[in-house]
This record gives sequence, C-alpha cells and structure tokens, in this order.
Amino acid sequence: MLVLNLVIIGLAISLEPIPFTAFALVLASAKGVRRAAAFIVGWLLSLATVVILTLVATANHPPQPSTAPSQAVLIVKIVIGVAFLGAAARRRRMMDRPKKVKKPPKWQSSADNMSAWFAVMLGVLTQPWGLVAAGVAIVIDAELSSWESSLALLGFVLLSAGTYLAVEIYALVRPERTQAFLGATRAWVADHTDKVIMYIALVVGIWLIVDNLYLLVS
Repeated sequence: MLVLNLVIIGLAISLEPIPFTAFALVLASAKGVRRAAAFIVGWLLSLATVVILTLVATANHPPQPSTAPSQAVLIVKIVIGVAFLGAAARRRRMMDRPKKVKKPPKWQSSADNMSAWFAVMLGVLTQPWGLVAAGVAIVIDAELSSWESSLALLGFVLLSAGTYLAVEIYALVRPERTQAFLGATRAWVADHTDKVIMYIALVVGIWLIVDNLYLLVS
C-alpha cells in the first residue's frame, strides 16, 4: 500500500500545472536547458530533503499499526484529504467566474539573465507543498530497513519530477522543436489550469479519505 500511495502522490506532484508553467518559462529562456536542469536539481533536492528529514524525525521506525500514534497519522491524512476536497471545490467555483488578468511575476521579464542558483531556488519555491505534505504523511509509514521501502521512496522522488525530466530530455533530443512544443504546452496549461488542479485535488482527496478511513475502522 505504501508504494501505491507514493505513486499517486508522486504523479499528482509531477502533473501540477502551476510549477510546470514556471519550469517551461525557464526552459524557453536563453540557455534554457542548463537553467531547466538547475530547476530540476532544486526540485529534487528539496523533495529529497523533506523525505530524509521525515525519516530522521521518525528515527526510521514508523508507528506500529493499531497504536495511538498510528491512528493519529491516519487522522492527519484524512484531514489533509478533506483539505484537498475543499481546494477542489474552490477551484470548481473559480472556473465559473471571469478570469482576472494577472501581472506576470517580475522574474519572468529577466528569465534570460537568471543565474543557475536562481533557477535552483525557483525549483524549491514552486513545489506544490500541499501535495508534498500529503507525501510526508505517507513517508512516515516507511522504513528503510526494507529494500522495497527504500526503492519506493527513491521512485517517489524521481516520479515527482517525471514531467520535468521528460520535457528536459525532449529538449535535449529535439532542440529545434522545443520552443514550439513549449508554446503549445503553455497555452494548453493556461486554458486548463483550474480544471487540472481541481481533478488532482479531487482524486488525491478522495483517495486519502477512503484509504485511511478504511485503515482506521478496520
């Protein structure tokens, strides 16, 4: 069950549209492949750091089933699931309202001149931390004495950056098509951001609630 939970959350993190928009802008800039690689480094390092700190906090000993700490973790995950359902409902309401024109962040106007360190920090700051929190709640149940758990955690970190790694590889293999691809992708994301976020929040929220309610009452 640990592996399935991490796959669901990892995919959700990878498919979040708002961070991907920032990544696409970095990749489309001058020397974009290098800067995008720095972005991915920041993304992976921040997520790996959170996973490691979680394991350190639990001393690599997850709560035993049917104990008070274990039940508390289940309740926390249910609460996070409810919060995601609330976020999905809020996004659904936003879809019915006229969209306000937002000013782009200041860093976008100087994307061609950004440093690699700035791209690294951008990868850290644009993490969907709500989904990362859900991942942390699941990592609490992991134990590195099991090779399966260790592999699942490594896979979780890599899967969470799957979209970014795939696009980065595409840019290396097909550099002449990258700008057109990014332009079309950004246009699609701009038109479907609210819908994608709503569905991601809905799926993750329902999964967290149903899965952990079952474990709580069984």
